[in-house]
Amino acid sequence: MKTTAELKSEAKEILRGRWGKAVLLNLIPTLLTVGVLIFATLSGLAWYSIHGTDTYLLSSVVEYQQNSPEGGGVSLVSSIISALFTSGITWTYLDLLRKERSEIQPLKDVFRGFQGAYIGGVILLTLLSTMFTTLWMLLFMIPGIVKIYAYSQCYFIYYDQIQQTGEKPKVLDTITASRRLMKGHKKRLLWLDITFLGWYIMIGLTLGIAGLWVMPYVSATRAAFYEDLQKNAQQ
Repeated sequence: MKTTAELKSEAKEILRGRWGKAVLLNLIPTLLTVGVLIFATLSGLAWYSIHGTDTYLLSSVVEYQQNSPEGGGVSLVSSIISALFTSGITWTYLDLLRKERSEIQPLKDVFRGFQGAYIGGVILLTLLSTMFTTLWMLLFMIPGIVKIYAYSQCYFIYYDQIQQTGEKPKVLDTITASRRLMKGHKKRLLWLDITFLGWYIMIGLTLGIAGLWVMPYVSATRAAFYEDLQKNAQQ
């Protein structure tokens, strides 16, 4: 298995000479994410002005987003839209890594997850994995986090199945395949995520602007991680 440093090196190689288009590829989902956060915050403030009884504004807004049907709906829709964009972006980096293409087409590739062959599966994968993870979270926090990592490769697997067979795999089978592929590797991906912690802090400090450069790096590294998993699983 490749080390974290080797995976990051592969990601940098993928992005070499392509940073400009990679930033453009990430621009639309970044702007939409910021827009959703602003909308959710404004909705929470509106709810607070009408129903808020807590002396702390922040806790009231959080309460709205956690307990209000409208707040929960915004969160779920945001997760689905994020998955659709993220899938298309990471698939693009996977293709570049495999040398199945040589260029990024930002305005086209960012919407790959929305295409007819993929959109239904990505939505169902998001709904089911979110539901399963939430149920585990209701028991204990740690099992829920474990399941997040167990299901983390399902979008890659779904894409590969369609590319290789031309047929849409069953969503539950895809989630099961991700769980099996990640057996013994969840800690590796957790550590990989931890190594990006400083970059995530930078995103927060720049109000999301740094994400235009950080997220291509993260997405390309995750594509390299998946490819490494698949190659080792086939040995």
